[in-house]
Amino acid sequence: MPIIDRYFLREIIKPLVGISIILLAIFVSFIALKFLTDAANGLLPGRIVLDLIGLRLIVSLEFLLPTTLFFSVVVAFGRLYADSEMTALFACGVGLNRVIKVVFSLSLVVAALVTGLSLHVRPWAFNAFYRLRDQAMAEFDLSKLDGGKFYQIPLENRIFFADGVDHDRNRATGVFVETKRGSIVQVISAKELYQRQDEGGSKPVLVFLDGYLYEFREDEGGHIVGFRESTLSLEGNNVPSANYRVRAAETARLALSADLPDVAEWQGRLASPLSSVLLALLAVPLSRSAPRQGKYARIVSGVVIYALYYNVSAMAKSWVERGVVPVVPGIWWVPALLAGVVLALLRQQVLDYFRREQRPGRPAPIDAATRHADKKGSP
Repeated sequence: MPIIDRYFLREIIKPLVGISIILLAIFVSFIALKFLTDAANGLLPGRIVLDLIGLRLIVSLEFLLPTTLFFSVVVAFGRLYADSEMTALFACGVGLNRVIKVVFSLSLVVAALVTGLSLHVRPWAFNAFYRLRDQAMAEFDLSKLDGGKFYQIPLENRIFFADGVDHDRNRATGVFVETKRGSIVQVISAKELYQRQDEGGSKPVLVFLDGYLYEFREDEGGHIVGFRESTLSLEGNNVPSANYRVRAAETARLALSADLPDVAEWQGRLASPLSSVLLALLAVPLSRSAPRQGKYARIVSGVVIYALYYNVSAMAKSWVERGVVPVVPGIWWVPALLAGVVLALLRQQVLDYFRREQRPGRPAPIDAATRHADKKGSP
């Protein structure tokens, strides 16, 4: 590998290590705070907290790797522009194509890793995560909760509130429970609640007394049902969520499915490696700055563009799931739009480079052969 290429790679890898550590620390701190809070409130067995954090971290690598590469390229070449090194390299005949080649090659390596994570590791990690979720739900204990507080039942889209909890009798009064299942929101309001085990003695069941069940669907209204007694199983598989099933589904199954959530997940997994390459190439023109402007001058614009792209991608995936956008173009219009932006910016940067090289009076680059010939012919 030429010396210049190795130099570019080294400059990219140096901030890559630091940015990886920072992003991982932020992410681990965020999810650890949530799980540790649930464990402290008695909603989550403490022994599975580390396992949950590890699984969420494995899943997060799918987007942390492209993010790290994107910002590493912005910082690395931002420093080279700020210190006028890029100007000197261009003056010595190092073309912009060398920069693009190095970044593209490195992005292919990252894309290969992301492909493995997205297609194979992601479903495995989510399967393990949901098994732990079911285990945590099976150990739910009403007597550990306090009255007058809102609780997010761990690993479920469910909120619990009670005016008071009698820990000796394992009963609660003035109960409010909200559960979200995809597009359905279910609310249970009851005067009293107690907990028991099912007939097998392995799954916790909440028994509501004298209350109402409210169920609402998006764009379809809702209905209300009164009851004297109603039960709710806390075993995770009895409260299915489309997102849970899809995220844990094997990639081969998604490829053969015609269900819209499966199609959206399948396209999202395929788009992840492509996004890795496009974001890395986008960082090349984005890193260009004026000399002495500072190597972090383009970080803010990079954060804005990165956040915009991933938010639009998430929105496009949601549209496919709900049938707002057909399977074709599906979510592919988002990376296609990004590819168009990347090509336009790179084209403009290449044109600027050639205009600078062809300015009247600008000396031509001196290569090694010319210097050797001049030295040999000098007296």
